[in-house]
Amino acid sequence: MNLIDSTSHRVSGANAHSLALFEQASRELLCLVDDPVASVNAALAASPQMTMAHVLKAWMHLLATEPKLVPVAVACLDAADALDADDRERAHISAARALAQGRWHEAGLRLEDLSARWPLDALALQAGHQIDFFRGDSRMLRDRIARALPAWDSSVPGWHAVLGMHAFGLEETSDYAAAQSQGERAVALQPRDSWAWHAVAHVHEMRNAVGDGIAWLAPNRAVWSRGSLLATHNSWHLALFYLEQGDHDAVLRLYDEAIGGTGSSVVLDLVDASAMLWRLHLCGVAVGDRFQALADRWTTAWAQAGGPGHYAFNDLHAMIAFVGADRAPLQQQVIDAQAAALDSGLDNAGFTRDVGQAATSAIQAFGRGDHARAVNLLRGVRSVAHRFGGSHAQRDLLDLTLIEAAARSGEKPLTAALAAERLAMRPRSPLAQQLAARCSVVA
Repeated sequence: MNLIDSTSHRVSGANAHSLALFEQASRELLCLVDDPVASVNAALAASPQMTMAHVLKAWMHLLATEPKLVPVAVACLDAADALDADDRERAHISAARALAQGRWHEAGLRLEDLSARWPLDALALQAGHQIDFFRGDSRMLRDRIARALPAWDSSVPGWHAVLGMHAFGLEETSDYAAAQSQGERAVALQPRDSWAWHAVAHVHEMRNAVGDGIAWLAPNRAVWSRGSLLATHNSWHLALFYLEQGDHDAVLRLYDEAIGGTGSSVVLDLVDASAMLWRLHLCGVAVGDRFQALADRWTTAWAQAGGPGHYAFNDLHAMIAFVGADRAPLQQQVIDAQAAALDSGLDNAGFTRDVGQAATSAIQAFGRGDHARAVNLLRGVRSVAHRFGGSHAQRDLLDLTLIEAAARSGEKPLTAALAAERLAMRPRSPLAQQLAARCSVVA
């Protein structure tokens, strides 16, 4: 028997119980809360023949960007392939298999076509949106969702998530007013929508509205962090606002409570921990043994996940931890893995070639005191850094490193020019003002 889901799509092989559990998992994934993997496993236990439950589980494991999870996803796709499926379900299988094989661009394109035919398929929109994020494709972060918007309204389950995704795409394409409006609408509709909270936090970061950012996140922390798979990342955003104010004690407290002190071995959480400690390091803040503990967690994660070389953006942040902890053999492991990735023929070869290898080597050079080499490497990639993924806020780490490397290498005219550039973009920024004053730039 083939049932129909809440957005009028056929779900092959489902029964009433498995469909209810599948939709619970889908809601949890849209909000990035609770345990959607447990919910989809329950759906599969209720009906092992439910094709889309296998597909949903595959997407969950692929979008974590951890190599160790790819075999789980492939097994799910193999199971789905052997079951009854309609055209939409087959399109999901093809797109997910492309991503499992390292073909990020193809997966994104296949999901574009799927969404053009079935714009109410929220899973296709969310998977595509995440792939756009990991590829740093700002325009598609916006336009993939905009194309589907005419089919959606408040009567369709999941409307909040579509608004939240659109908000993030608008923010990444610098339409901050519209992004804030969409994100706040999404949160009003569903207060546990982690991605919508995240989108508005990005708006305040890009506007350098530090007070607004703290007011958005700090009083509502119990709401957006409860059971959230994005709790670490949104805590990272809150810490960014405190860092901008120069409140290093608040940053370190938040790091220990919710960013680096959680014990999480999830690579996406480790990325945030590395990024925050590095920013503190650039500000001259003593971080104690935190880099050592973080390097240990990266080592454990790589041992479980299959090591570096899978996704260049993650490699950069692993290098940060290994540089901060002075782990030379692990630094070399990352460098060697990236060299091998260049010959892989997969999309990550492009991410690594265009940005990742230079950025990661620049962090290593900075740690070795070769600041001039770090400057040369970063200047070569800063204008194309979006090509290896992440958001504007995350990639700002490269600009901050470049400014500090230029200062430490004694390149005074370049340092002053970079500081003036940052002050022009962020005239209200205390951190930019400090950099300008340090470099004798007149505001």
